[in-house]
Amino acid sequence: MTLSREYGLSGYWYEGCCPRTGEWLRLPRTLEAEAIARQLMQELAMDDRYAHEGKMYGVLVVETVTGERQTLKAFSGLLQGEGAIPGWVPPIPGRDRVAMAETQTLAELEQIKQELLTLQQLPERSQLAALGAAYDQELQHLTAMQQQRKQARQQHRQILLATLTGEALTVQLQQLEQQSQRDGIERRQWKRQRAAELAPLKQRLEAADQRIQQLKQRRKALSRQLQTQMHQHYWLTNFAGQSFALEQLIPGGTMPTGTGECCAPKLLHYAATHGLQPIAMAEFWWGGDSPNGDKVTGEFYRACVERCQPLMGFLLSGLSAKLPKAPLDVQFSLPIIYEDDWLIAVNKPAGLLSVPGRYHDRQDSVLSRLRQLLPDGNAILTLHRLDQDTSGILLLARDRQTYQVVSQQFRQRTVKKQYEAILAGCVSQSQGRIDLPLWSDPDDRPRQKVNEQWGKPSQTYFQVLARTATTTRIELMPVTGRTHQLRVHMADPRGLGTPILGDRLYGGEMSCDRLHLHAKSLQFQHPHSGQTMMLHVETPF
Repeated sequence: MTLSREYGLSGYWYEGCCPRTGEWLRLPRTLEAEAIARQLMQELAMDDRYAHEGKMYGVLVVETVTGERQTLKAFSGLLQGEGAIPGWVPPIPGRDRVAMAETQTLAELEQIKQELLTLQQLPERSQLAALGAAYDQELQHLTAMQQQRKQARQQHRQILLATLTGEALTVQLQQLEQQSQRDGIERRQWKRQRAAELAPLKQRLEAADQRIQQLKQRRKALSRQLQTQMHQHYWLTNFAGQSFALEQLIPGGTMPTGTGECCAPKLLHYAATHGLQPIAMAEFWWGGDSPNGDKVTGEFYRACVERCQPLMGFLLSGLSAKLPKAPLDVQFSLPIIYEDDWLIAVNKPAGLLSVPGRYHDRQDSVLSRLRQLLPDGNAILTLHRLDQDTSGILLLARDRQTYQVVSQQFRQRTVKKQYEAILAGCVSQSQGRIDLPLWSDPDDRPRQKVNEQWGKPSQTYFQVLARTATTTRIELMPVTGRTHQLRVHMADPRGLGTPILGDRLYGGEMSCDRLHLHAKSLQFQHPHSGQTMMLHVETPF
């Protein structure tokens, strides 16, 4: 059985509501657009200029008035400080009108940056830290000595109480109390002396920190002022022939920094002002993963939620009557390999999420599609997950009771899973077991790392199936089901030290069109019949 609907590749659409008609407009991402984008990735990979400046890139397939197909390409923001570069779609008109203000603002922002660096690296900071560490050691030494004297006094007091009485005992106890008071005075005097020595350094640093706060506020005000000027002068044109400034398109709304400078607005504005008919578009990230880890080099993404999505309905306006449907060869199909009243299993394609993500541009998934396409779709629950780039068998439950029963099998690790992969290198071992605990580093998401102290136990058995001069075909049997477990176990030097072909996160060959990892079989016990179920699909590579 195959479920299909009119989707662009993997269900990705650039879409928005037309402000004139209220019609929902969509521009697909097709196989053709993706193939062109991958060719651009290869070009970028051969030029060091694009290696370290992570940003979005995009391609737009268009048709001229004579029916000729062309491709436009764009990058978000500036590239090495430049906005207009031959061969790329130029920036949205308006930057030139605020060029002088932008130059002055950027110059002042650079001065602020340098002053901030100077203030943050003042020698007094290291001096204060060094003195503080030295004083901590002195205080520990003083505390230890006073503690020894206190213990000695306590022992002496016990002896006095056992051997003396009357006035003689009173005199001796008073002497011990005086010694204790002298220790307290010594400690207080030491602290006052050290505080007096540190006070000048602390005062200078407090003044520096106040200046830092002032500079940060000034930097924020300058950036906001420049963005306001740009939003007043940036004008976008759609396919209905309308032109508006950004501030008119989002009246009273909050526009993040960089609105209007992303790939999609650049590409669609250029096409609209040059009489070009959009056919399909594809955007991807390149130049090192994004700082917060939400975008990975070589991965495709929709228009960003904050900057582009609010503009998309206006930009696509005028295309509703012209926009072609996705050709049959790019319509997406979701093969169902097993189905009964309780379970459904699909052969998930690489590139499709198992379940929806957190953000608007990551809602398309196996689960969301089945919920839309099946009469009982709202009750469907995923029993396990496959990485977005992994293909193969994904099992889902059609009701809560079935979900609970089969989930227990996964938790007890009685479900047997087999994967097939191609590794980007030769592995000398023919079979074995990998046992490496995995940890999700919060500072380096979405990557997983081997961590003996904090990691969760994870085990994988492997069996080499075939070798070539440069690759190894391998069968993998995971015992546990940690995130990215097989990918890390293959790539980490403490595992096989050979990444899976096409694994952009863990060092696989970048020129590949996909991650060469496939979930080919799944064995479990049917929750109602008790029968042993063995599902199998062919490996597509």
